Amino acid sequence: MTPSQIAVNDIGSAEDFLAAIEGTIKNFNDGDLVSGIVVQIDREEVLLDIGYKTEGVIPSRELSIRHDVAPSELVKVGDRIEALVLQKRIKKTPILSKSALNMSRPGEMLKARKKEMKL
Repeated sequence: MTPSQIAVNDIGSAEDFLAAIEGTIKNFNDGDLVSGIVVQIDREEVLLDIGYKTEGVIPSRELSIRHDVAPSELVKVGDRIEALVLQKRIKKTPILSKSALNMSRPGEMLKARKKEMKL
């Protein structure tokens, strides 16, 4: 039995298999709100599993409006958090921001951040 036959047999029909794959891919655009689970934390960034082909990355400067706090003090591996998509990058990890959600006008914040990052 081939791997694809095993996968189809485990899930059901070929249509069920395709539906299962489609259910794991989330489409989003710049400015969208996404939710995910923290999978890795280091000094520079936090990786968030958002159910896309790859994790989204939240640079430490986008984690909080307070820049003097270590990312590990703000989130823990396994935490479910929301973030704003700053930049959807084709075939690269999307750049996310948690701090932008705390602003009263996230659309204006997104434009300002893109200008700062020269995106």
